[in-house]
Parts: sequence; structure tokens; C-alpha cells
Amino acid sequence: MRLVSIWQWSPWGLLLWQLCSWCLGSPSPSTAPDKKTGSQGLRFRLAGFPRKPYEGRVEIQRAGEWGTICDDDFTLQAAHVLCRELGYTEATGWTHSAKYGAGTGRIWLDNLSCRGTEQSVTECASRGWGNSDCTHDEDAGVICKDQRLPGFSDSNVIEVEHHLQVEEVRLRPAVGWGRRPLPVTEGLVEVRLPGGWSKVCDKGWSAHNSHVVCGMLGFPGEKRVNTAFYRLLAQRQQHSFGLHGVACVGTEAHLSLCSLEFYRANDTTRCAGGGPVVVSCVAGPLYSVSSGQKKQQQPKPQEEARVRLKGGAHPGEGRVEVLKAGTWGTVCDRKWDVQAASVVCRELGFGSAREALTGARMGQGMGAIHLSEVRCSGQESSLWKCSSKNITAEDCSHSQDAGVRCNLPYTGVETKIRLSGGRSRHEGRVEVQIGGPGHLRWGLICGDDWGTLEAMVACRQLGLGYANHGLQETWYWDSGNTTEVVMSGVRCTGMELSLDQCAHHGTHVTCKRTDTRFTAGVICSETASDLLLHSALVQETAYIEDRPLHMLYCAAEENCLASSARLANWPYGHRRLLRFSSQIHNLGRADFRPKAGRHSWVWHECHGHYHSMDIFTHYDILTPNGTKVAEGHKASFCLEDTECQEDVSKRYECANFGEQGITVGCWDLYRHDIDCQWIDITDVKPGNYILQVIINPNFEVAESDFTNNAMKCNCKYDGHRIWVHNCHIGDAFSEEANRRFERYPGQTSNQVV
Repeated sequence: MRLVSIWQWSPWGLLLWQLCSWCLGSPSPSTAPDKKTGSQGLRFRLAGFPRKPYEGRVEIQRAGEWGTICDDDFTLQAAHVLCRELGYTEATGWTHSAKYGAGTGRIWLDNLSCRGTEQSVTECASRGWGNSDCTHDEDAGVICKDQRLPGFSDSNVIEVEHHLQVEEVRLRPAVGWGRRPLPVTEGLVEVRLPGGWSKVCDKGWSAHNSHVVCGMLGFPGEKRVNTAFYRLLAQRQQHSFGLHGVACVGTEAHLSLCSLEFYRANDTTRCAGGGPVVVSCVAGPLYSVSSGQKKQQQPKPQEEARVRLKGGAHPGEGRVEVLKAGTWGTVCDRKWDVQAASVVCRELGFGSAREALTGARMGQGMGAIHLSEVRCSGQESSLWKCSSKNITAEDCSHSQDAGVRCNLPYTGVETKIRLSGGRSRHEGRVEVQIGGPGHLRWGLICGDDWGTLEAMVACRQLGLGYANHGLQETWYWDSGNTTEVVMSGVRCTGMELSLDQCAHHGTHVTCKRTDTRFTAGVICSETASDLLLHSALVQETAYIEDRPLHMLYCAAEENCLASSARLANWPYGHRRLLRFSSQIHNLGRADFRPKAGRHSWVWHECHGHYHSMDIFTHYDILTPNGTKVAEGHKASFCLEDTECQEDVSKRYECANFGEQGITVGCWDLYRHDIDCQWIDITDVKPGNYILQVIINPNFEVAESDFTNNAMKCNCKYDGHRIWVHNCHIGDAFSEEANRRFERYPGQTSNQVV
């Protein structure tokens, strides 16, 4: 029972209550929160590092002995119950495999199963107290919402361990605080302790320590700093020191993992003969342009990157892919840890890793798995310099693809954009901040040409993940007091970190529809679909058919033939068609659903089905220089789950006007023998060409990755037969391999039709 918060009492009332409790031995007044009956005799705390106060390894004290919880069968519902035991309103996530470090002592609970509504963890099902077959490498942790339950008494919660720990680190510029451009790359190191922010004594400070600090702050490396200047400056300022004796190896992902010493409260002399630590970090390529550093000479062209991230909702996160023998592939998560993840993050220009992800948390890849059992010391400059095991098909599957979340520099871009009028914080009319110091104001964005790519950038800048929809009309959302349109002509590639990096009209706003009803809006989501075409199937099923015109009336009605077909002598004669099957997989983390609702689907009488998307795929025949010589398109005759992986159930079926879509882990198959599953090549002359298929070509539906939506094949046509070979997803090859592919598309033939 929680009725009145004791923190709402006056200080005198609280003092009087405490005195009465001491005198009378009463545990609490009747209006204070009661201890739950089921939890009597139990105490809870969050432990481990690195972490924030509202997250950590869950530890329970029972019969005077502290112990942990095994992560077997652990769910978010169990995390909700435990966070409430700890005094927080709810859980936002949970962790497994001892993310916050392995505990000690008993493992009190195993196979914990909760509905999420229990008042106490004792009401949840489990194997029983102390009955477990786990090790501490399987300790569970929780991430609670940073919001306390009203009136919660701290008598049954220990938020931190008895020893101090570093909760957060920041760089504070010695001069011009608040006026320096972001990200801040140089300044005094400050650590947040339970008592607030404190400086660090520089006695014994090393480059290894700086490397760890820069990694935490999102920077891949550090550089020497002018200590003489800062020493002179420190003599004129007062500093509060809380930490000294820091000794890092340099491979740690967090300062708390280093050896360090805290000043005691009664220490009168602190950092005698020393000064505050100053660190200068080197920003990665994504952030060096926006920093206030002087422009350096243009670096020499570097080799193509051999590591990349795919499928992440935010910068610096994603599925790890590596380039081997000219082809991109994934990494198996066996023995994947923070050291290996940090090597990837720094190699890509970010800081150290916040998290090493396993179990395809960033979606499953497709194609080869190049590496397994990667072991890094943390000092390597590239993942390829770590030891690893050659992998076979039996060793690993894409359900075990490894991923990372990296530390990023703070740029403040999220403070220059906001959403208004939406039903939740993930949707609304987009407002941007413009102007200089003292003249800042908020304004709207013209909805002309605003689409999915622009919405993706807006959601990324807001820190809200992907865009479900980019809206050109927002009349149903109240704009409040903001009515001025301050930005127009926004055109993004979809890869930018903020809208001001996209092309736009600048200060001269040009908008066809100036009314606020036609300003830009977004609906954001933390997950998105990701469609990939099974390229090998295209290569295996391609063939030529000379189809009589009298069998092509429905196809002509849907514009599936070349324009010259209109001049043909119908119904006599034929058209030459390049036919093939398309198997389209959804490897993302959300179902692929058509943008249009069922009420607006178009019925096609000739073929007897609804189209939920007018153009779902483009089929093109290109010359080596990119000139289009033949084209076709495919409306979404019916988006449905033809087949799925073993552990996935079909969700979408077109029969009886059913819902259309492609479930995560399923694929939609368009067989080679259905109408419009072709390219009309009647007018194509013999030669060497490129066959190109693009899924979702108009970006009508948001995906986590558009770079893998195109598939290309070499093809050679002699006027009678066609050879189709070397089919691959557009981003599956290295840049050099793609150049070779496009230089002579007819080279090598491994299929004759």
C-alpha cells in the first residue's frame, strides 16, 4: 500500500516522525508505504559496473546472505517486478550473461517466471530458493526507468555497492564553457560520484588512462595536450578533487574497470603538488568536421574499410560485417565480448563499446559468416588483427550474428529538433531551431517533397530510431504557437546525422503550400523491416520465353510490357520475356507492411487481386555505363508470407482480402511463371548487360537499410539465348569487385538458357 509520499512532508514533520519512530519502536506511520508481506526478510540492491544508479546486476539478501538471479527464462515481466522491489516505477530492459560482472555467493533464483503484475518476486514461479544449475556468468541484470515510486522508502534498497564507483565522465573546457562547439574534444576530466562532479588528480596519469576516458566519451583515440597552459590556468582556480591513483591498462571499456582510489571525506590535503587531469581526444571522421578543430591537410585516400555496421537504429550500433575475399559477411557471436566490440567501434571512428550484442540483436545477415570465436586484447587497430577461427556451415547460423553499440560523442543535435502535437513522443509535426545566440526561434518545415529518407534523418536526430512514415500533411496535429515555416526544399540521402546536413533552400524559404496544415511530420519507431532479394534464385531460374500476345492482355493492362507493345498487331505475334523468380526475405526487426491502408488498396479485375503498393519492385536491363535499355515493374500483387523460418509463424495471407505484409523471418515468393514477373526484352539488341532488380524503389516503406535493396547480375544476350551469372546484392561486394563487375558485365558465364 502506497498512499502518501514521506518526501512530501515538511522537514519538521519528517524529523518528528523519525523521533517518534525511535522512541516508540514503530517501523513506520500508517500512511507510509508498507513492506510487502511476501518480501519480508528480503533486501534488494543493484550491483556491478559500469552502470548508472538505476541499472545493474540484481542481488537479493535472504537469511542474511546476498545472492544473484540466473538469466534462464528471465523476461521483461520479471524485470518489472524487480524494479518495483527496488523502488522504481517500471523496467525499460534487462540484461543477461553477467553484463554488469559476475556476482558472488548464492544464486538464489533460477527459471524465474513472472506475469509482471506481482507485488513481490516471491509471487513469481521459480525452481525454488537456492535451487539452481547456473553459474555466475549467467547473472541477470535490470535497467529500470529513472523514476521513483511515490512514497517509496529506501529501507529495503541499496542503490549502489558499499564501495564508491565512477558513474559518468565528462570533459569540461577550461575556458569558454557553454560556448565551445560540440563535440568537446579537450578539457578537464570530471567524474560523477554519488556526491556530485569532481576533478581527477593528474599525479601518475598516463596515456592509457586518457585512451580509456576518450573511448567512454565516444572518441577513438587521444593526443598530447599542452599541460603547461593548463597548469598555469589551474593555479588561478579552485578545484574539488574526488579521485586519484588511476591506473588503466588502456583496453578497459569504462574507467570503473581501472584501478583507482577515492579521496576520503576527512582528507584535508588533496592532490598536493598536482593539478586536474586534462585530456585531448581525437574525433572520428563522422564528428571531426563538426568539431572546432582546425582543418588539417586533406589525408591521402585510404583503403576501403573492411568492417562495417548494418541494421542499427542509431549511429554507432549495428550488426558487425567484415570484408573477406571481396565479399561482405557477418561474425558469429561465439566468445564475442566487449574487448572485441571496442576494437570494432574504434576502428570505425567511435569510442569504446557500450555493449557487445549477441543473438542477432541487430537483425540477421545474409550470405557468408566469415569469422567465429574472435578474441581481442583490446589493443588491436582492426578486428582482422584479432585471433579468430575459420568457420564452417555447421559452426554457426545467422541467428548468432554479433553486433555492437558504441560510445558516441555528445553533439547536442537532438536539442535543435522537436516534435509537437503527436499522441506520443515518437510522432508529431517536426519543428527545428534556427538563428544565432540570443535570436533562437522554433519553426516548421515545408511538407513539399518530404519523404521517408528525410523522416529517417529527423528520427535519427531525435534519437528515436527509424521513421515509420514521413508525412507531408499534419493538419490533424496541433502546432501550438509555432506557425512560421523556416525550412524548405529538404532533400536527404538518409545517412545524415541531422537535418542541417541535408540539402535545403537555406534562408530563402520556398513552399508551394504555406499553410501549417501542410508542414512535415514523422512517426518514428525503434525497429524497422529490412528486405533482401535471394539473388541466387534469380540466377537459377532465369530463362527466355516467347509469349503470344493473346496471352498478354492482362499484363498490358498493368503496363508490364515495353512501350512498343502498343504498336504490335494484337492478338498476333509475340513478346520476348526474360523471366525469373523473386524470393524476398524480411531480415529486419519489424514486419514489412504496405504504407496504404486496406481501404485504399486497388482491385485489379483482370488478375483478380488487390494491389497494396503500386510499385513494389523495378526490373531493369542496363548497359555497362548505366543506360536503361529495358524495364519492368512489379506491383505488390499480394504481399504475404509464402514460407518462414522454423521458429516463425506465418502472419500475412492474401486470401479473402486478408492483411498484407512480410513477417520478420519470412519471405514472399513471386514465381517465374506468374504475370509481370519478367522484363520485356523484345527490343533489346545482342550484347553484354546488367540485370538489376530494386525492391521498394521509391522508399515508400521505411527499412533499416536501403543499401541492400538492389540486386545486380551480369548477363550476356546473343539474340537467342541469355547467360545470367554473378548475381549479388548491391552492397555485398567490395568497391573493387563492383568496379570489375561493371567494367565487363558479360565476362564469365556459368548459366546457359
